[in-house]
Amino acid sequence: MIGESLVNTHPAVLRNQLTTYESLRGEAAGDVVPLHIWRQMQDVAYALCVSTGARDVEAALAVARRELDDDRDPLTMT
Repeated sequence: MIGESLVNTHPAVLRNQLTTYESLRGEAAGDVVPLHIWRQMQDVAYALCVSTGARDVEAALAVARRELDDDRDPLTMT
């Protein structure tokens, strides 16, 4: 099932992967994506998939966002 990973990724690591991927995606928004950016995106996408148990990056992003939302402490949210 998507999102049921055997790995219990620490929320800080998952947040880092998510923000890194989103940052790289912003850098890749142009017509031509530099090769080093593309490679970094592929590496982070793979890590997100492993961390979340998803098979594609869009599903991994959705799972990561959901897990991070679920991980918030309601007493510290503003």
